[in-house]
Amino acid sequence: MPSFDIVSEVNLQEVDNAVNTAVKEVAHRYDLKDGKCEIIWDKKTIVLKANAEIKINAVRDILQTKLHKRGVEISSLKFEKVEPIGGLMLKQSGTIVQGIEKEKAKEIVKSIKDSKLKVQASINDELVRVSSKSLDELQATIAHVKGAKIGIPLQFINMRA
Repeated sequence: MPSFDIVSEVNLQEVDNAVNTAVKEVAHRYDLKDGKCEIIWDKKTIVLKANAEIKINAVRDILQTKLHKRGVEISSLKFEKVEPIGGLMLKQSGTIVQGIEKEKAKEIVKSIKDSKLKVQASINDELVRVSSKSLDELQATIAHVKGAKIGIPLQFINMRA
């Protein structure tokens, strides 16, 4: 039976490349020289540090631009509020969202069932598997899910005929 999987994954190598280019740009920007700005990346979270909130916003904008140029969805990075860390310094942490949470997976399955397409959708860990007897129904399902406003970046993988 033909099927495919709906996942939400981020290419961590592209994130690493984007962070490295953003670090170089921040180091060379004249308006950020005296701000003690830095970007710390530890494969799960990105921490932005600076001595003013306006500079943290500028560093975040640079990072998001670099991520977008690398093809990484900006919505896959969730930033928290800016918080003081002492010594007149501020920090903002951002986490990379990997996988589909249970609530979002249920929302995707409900959306597919409400579309009246002849497919079966099931939740398997951090992915949603969709199967049908017809490849046309599966392609219509992909188009439907792309059009739905889920709020997280989605990829469609493992198409099996």
